[in-house]
Amino acid sequence: MSALPSASVRAPGESLLGDLEPLLEQVAKPVQYIGGELNSQVKDWDCGGETTARWALMYPDAYEVGLPNQGVMILYEVLNEQPDVLAERTYAVWPDLEDLMREHGVPQFTVDAHRAVGDFDVLGISFSTELGYTNMLTALDLAGIPLHSTDRGEEHPIVLVGGHASFNPEPVADFIDAAIVGDGEEAVLHTSRIINAWKAAGRPDGREGLLLELARTGGVYVPAFYDVSYLPDGRIQRVAPKPELHGVPWRVSKHTVMDLDAWPYPKTPLVPITESVHERMSVEIFRGCTRGCRFCQAGMITRPVRERSITGIGEMVEQGLCSTGLDEVGLLSLSSADHSEIAEITKGLADRYEGTQTGLSLPSTRVDAFNIDLANELTRNGRRSGLTFAPEGGSERMRKVINKMVTEEDLIRTVTAAYAAGWRQVKLYFMCGLPTETDEDVLAIADLAKKVIDTGREVSGRRDIRCTVSIGGFVPKPHTPFQWAAQLGAEETDARLAKLREAVRSDRRYGSAIGFRYHDGQPGIVEGLLSRGDRRLGQVIEEVWRAGGRFDGWSEHFSYEGWMAAAERGLEGTGVDVAWYTTRERGEHEVLPWDHIDSGLDKEWLWEDWLDALDEREVEDCRWTPCFDCGVCPQLDTEIQIGPTGKTLLPLTVLRS
Repeated sequence: MSALPSASVRAPGESLLGDLEPLLEQVAKPVQYIGGELNSQVKDWDCGGETTARWALMYPDAYEVGLPNQGVMILYEVLNEQPDVLAERTYAVWPDLEDLMREHGVPQFTVDAHRAVGDFDVLGISFSTELGYTNMLTALDLAGIPLHSTDRGEEHPIVLVGGHASFNPEPVADFIDAAIVGDGEEAVLHTSRIINAWKAAGRPDGREGLLLELARTGGVYVPAFYDVSYLPDGRIQRVAPKPELHGVPWRVSKHTVMDLDAWPYPKTPLVPITESVHERMSVEIFRGCTRGCRFCQAGMITRPVRERSITGIGEMVEQGLCSTGLDEVGLLSLSSADHSEIAEITKGLADRYEGTQTGLSLPSTRVDAFNIDLANELTRNGRRSGLTFAPEGGSERMRKVINKMVTEEDLIRTVTAAYAAGWRQVKLYFMCGLPTETDEDVLAIADLAKKVIDTGREVSGRRDIRCTVSIGGFVPKPHTPFQWAAQLGAEETDARLAKLREAVRSDRRYGSAIGFRYHDGQPGIVEGLLSRGDRRLGQVIEEVWRAGGRFDGWSEHFSYEGWMAAAERGLEGTGVDVAWYTTRERGEHEVLPWDHIDSGLDKEWLWEDWLDALDEREVEDCRWTPCFDCGVCPQLDTEIQIGPTGKTLLPLTVLRS
């Protein structure tokens, strides 16, 4: 990729808006680059003096996707509350602006004060999916930061990644300086204090000195401080800290915030100035999940369950509504209806905001946690959108394999109640390509959808009943019982989905009553390659990017052929290929690329759960049953947090216009 032309000399932290503004007249959606959102912040560049720790926080996707991201929003506010820290946001720029920035020498910028990202101390990137890796390389290149960590000097920011994808940072080990896994609130503050102290001490030992200080905390992974050796068959032999670097741990631990009420963020959520994927104010009501769905990385890596109190939730909702003017509240978690006081929360909020335009929503509800009382509280102000449930597997056998303890009777009983209470549409989410899956398991999805329509028509007496079937391809993820599983190939996935589509459409009795949405198998293979890959994939990612790869999470920009061609070239001579990383089943004793990243889960427990999956054996939710020794609670010296607290939400005490 060609270097940016030399821009005019400017002071660190100086605004680039004068150079940027003329370019915005020539691009689509220029409003996404101008900043100034309600509740955004611009702090003085030297707010904390010479030791100020400066963060550029990036969600590596377009503004409309990145701005609502709860994780970045929380860290932005947490950091800016500190007097000697400043944080600004940056997002991936679309190719039209990228081309103009290269032509006119305008570097990657923040949307808050339009400062150059290269001027900051840290470029912190949050990866919720691996398909954002090429966007990271674009941002680095536009910022004037060398792509490879080994080529950076003290004048360049520390490139630090977090988010769910950082639980296996090996595919991007060449490009990043460090990774933080787990909850970020306390971790970014600790990192900032280390930066403040390093600056105050005169930057001892330069860039490596700072990274070594971070690595020695035990909670920051610095890939350059570790050596990887391989066996002749391509498997990893060992990942070990370099012997000359004393104090660098063999395993890096995740960060866990235990008291959510002590971290009521975001207090003043950002309000987008243009259309975004979520137009609501969100409150995280609990973190973690112990349902034990074997495919779910988020549920596994965020253990243990930590609930926010009912009063804490109420305070966050009120403050967020007052500070944003938004009229919908999303009660977020991995399974929001599992909060031990969800009935009291929804009733209390519905009572508080009755007669206003404020709506409540749960992004998705477990079939066995749904009830009409809950649904009625969520829709008391008259809003009634569709209901979304996630059985995940079409057949009873498949749901046992994945430990999704939902029976067909559960689903039919739930949709019966919903349709009888006046709902007209439900959405059902499934996966294709799960371990041990057969064509019959997938075709069972069609039978289930037809039963849902029949049930709705019968109990409502109406014909305008709708059911949308949405299907995603299964991708095995690190730190789950399925991390050893073989992924279904792209062609096999497409063939299986074609049979399902035919089974849905062939029966005219259901006509347009059943909607069918699915993703083809190709993006899943690339995601699988990156999610379970190792350092040898760095060359592949770079080749894709140099060939023009951008926005791989967007179907109109994604190129499967480009990824496969880059993999063939990049992996030449390594003895491994795409199939080796994706459709190959791993053995019990194989060293996995992420084994040195400690998620708190015992690998032995994950293996036993994998065997239980193959035996179609279900495991109960450990919130309500004896412990299954996954390893998290003893390691964190904690117990799973559950209510009830006995507290209630008081009526609204603050007058709102």
